[in-house]
Amino acid sequence: MPLYRYFENIMTLADIDPAGKRVLVRVDFNVPLAGDGKVADDFRIRSSLPTIRYILGKGGRPILASHLGRPKGKPIPEFSMKLVKPTIERLLGTRVELAPDCVGARVLEMTRMLGPGAVLLLENLRFHPEEEANDPGFCRALASLADLYVNDAFGTAHRAHASTEGVARFLRPAVAGFLMEKEIEFLGRILTNPDRPFVAILGGAKISDKIGVIKNLLDKVDSLLVAGGMANTFLKAQGLDVGSSLFEEGSLGVARELLSLAASKQVALLVPTDFVAASKVEAGAAVEKGKTVPRGYAIVDIGAETIARFSDKIESSRTIFWNGPLGVSEIEDFATGTFEIARAVAKASERGATSVVGGGDTASAVAKAGVAAQISHISTGGGASLEFIEGEELPGILALSKKEAGC
Repeated sequence: MPLYRYFENIMTLADIDPAGKRVLVRVDFNVPLAGDGKVADDFRIRSSLPTIRYILGKGGRPILASHLGRPKGKPIPEFSMKLVKPTIERLLGTRVELAPDCVGARVLEMTRMLGPGAVLLLENLRFHPEEEANDPGFCRALASLADLYVNDAFGTAHRAHASTEGVARFLRPAVAGFLMEKEIEFLGRILTNPDRPFVAILGGAKISDKIGVIKNLLDKVDSLLVAGGMANTFLKAQGLDVGSSLFEEGSLGVARELLSLAASKQVALLVPTDFVAASKVEAGAAVEKGKTVPRGYAIVDIGAETIARFSDKIESSRTIFWNGPLGVSEIEDFATGTFEIARAVAKASERGATSVVGGGDTASAVAKAGVAAQISHISTGGGASLEFIEGEELPGILALSKKEAGC
């Protein structure tokens, strides 16, 4: 059986009755915070609301567990879940109680005292080093808080941590929440049964980060569009001058191998043919546009010809997967290519194509381009979605109960 079939037949929230039960819900509320400590982007919180509301509506008592930031196993106030609590309450429309910790006697007592309609938010899981170490004792402590386990944190499903994998060994059934189910459905369709033509768009900085993804996609796509910093290595491997642009010297051989592999599989691997180059990678820098890169300049965006070529491929496709910005899109001066491609993906979606956008910077770009509502699915997990597409097993999914097991 192909590796990616492991996610089939998992139990979901609809397979259990949470009425009167304490339900430990692993959510991914690791959201960006603004300078004032307030939530800057609530997308991940909004994405898990259907799961939380369903549990409440069925008479269950949700216990929300998440990490925030990288506190490195120590309680750090600037990573406390109290910063996220007001946003959860506003979006959920109900009061949320914050526990002083995520495990311990006091927390256990609070879970046992939970009444109908109550929501408990645990303190940051990563305040304990045992979380990332997947410590069995910590797993048991988490499991003792509830009667059922729901994993709705796709963004952390590629990590074998206590709250994403270990707890499922002690708290059964362990089921997928509605967000997790949706992520698996859309990404699984790409791997198993995509409508054609199927185009993948990959951006970002490094080929070395995405070799496995590219190789797996070359067995599935009709076209692969490559831009962003990683395209510089492909261009350099083809003998083109990329000026002062960053590229991976050690990956030139890999780039040539991938170009050859694409040709052998009759996959159109397209790289930029014209560029926006800047004297400095900063707003207001001098800019040159064309098919060559001036000496001392660095590529910061794709050019008009490339936008048109890529858009033609995208708009004629029936399935689209996109991960990674196509230029230095965090600087508005260099975001044109990324935003135009976002609009092309939106147009294709409106015509009936299935479009899946990886999380992180790509999700932010789609939102900034104003087309998020037209995209079929925006993943909450950048790294997790890439590992899924690569064909890797995600521990957080692998740990879930199977329907045929009779759980």
